Amino acid sequence: MATLGQRIKELRKKNSLTQKDVSSLLGFKSTRAIQYVEADERGMDYRDLIKLADHFHVSIDYLVGRTDNPQLHE
Repeated sequence: MATLGQRIKELRKKNSLTQKDVSSLLGFKSTRAIQYVEADERGMDYRDLIKLADHFHVSIDYLVGRTDNPQLHE
């Protein structure tokens, strides 16, 4: 299964977003943090995972690689 960094990068590109766009969405001051996350050199706070999951309309389990099914279970 894919890693958190791989999933974020995949979703970012699929939605035609830059690292700067994702950094802004998360309130990061620079793109460095998201670069570390995409390189799997750093994890993410659960609040940021929730923001990304909500923005991309996927489950947190999908983001962190626990499932390959991006569908939300509501």
